[in-house]
Amino acid sequence: MDPFSPVIDAHQHFWTAGYPWLPDELRQDFGPADLLPHLAAAGFTGTVLVEAGLCTGDETIRFLELAAATPEIVAVVGWASLTDPDLAETLAAHRRRTGGGLLAGVRDQVQAGPDDLLDQPAVRRGLATVAAAGLVNELVVRSAQLPSVARAAADLPESTFVLDHLGKPSIAGGELEQWRDLITPVAARPNVTAKLSGLVTEAGPAWTADDLRPFVETALELFGPDRLMFGSDWPVCRLTATYQQVVDVTAELLGGRPDGIFGRNAARVYRWER
Repeated sequence: MDPFSPVIDAHQHFWTAGYPWLPDELRQDFGPADLLPHLAAAGFTGTVLVEAGLCTGDETIRFLELAAATPEIVAVVGWASLTDPDLAETLAAHRRRTGGGLLAGVRDQVQAGPDDLLDQPAVRRGLATVAAAGLVNELVVRSAQLPSVARAAADLPESTFVLDHLGKPSIAGGELEQWRDLITPVAARPNVTAKLSGLVTEAGPAWTADDLRPFVETALELFGPDRLMFGSDWPVCRLTATYQQVVDVTAELLGGRPDGIFGRNAARVYRWER
């Protein structure tokens, strides 16, 4: 690995124990002090903080403030509703706040909606608004929603899309061929970058490297090394793996820690410069 390349975890979260969706195993506060030792031990110099399902503007404000006070946070993907009629002003207001310059993307909880949510006119307008603001459209979707991802990416070529968790294939359910058919049109869109993240969770607690291997190899084949990013998905990953185990298995499957996947691509996509 080039010692001068950034080494970035492109996907992790913070939350407090009061977040409604948390399972009991994750119901505690997680913040920078909890993450930084893992980053240092694994050799990362930076991280991308991603909204964590609270779905309020207050969370985005808090995350930007944390980023401003934490040099290791190189970018924030905040929450905003894609159907907010005042979305442009909402984003502009966030950018005027403390840490606003670190706002790099927007993620709504698309996975909670219908399979065609990204085809709905109001949502499309929101995606276009995010792109016009110079921000990344980050997508957390179910695999059944991947066809709508491909359509949105084709219809909005000016937008940079980031697909979280490779579209959440059911690795435990052996969904490889079905998922490959669904993600191939997504990968054909040059404005989509995907994250090698969340895979141990989709594989379940008894996962092995061989369970993940065909999904990682398919992603590498379809997206190429310049459109993939490593993400720990910490602390969600704690359901099935430690932070270091996620790093190690990804490196094993990639035959090392390529500069692009482990940092340079994230720096480019999220427009971060040291």
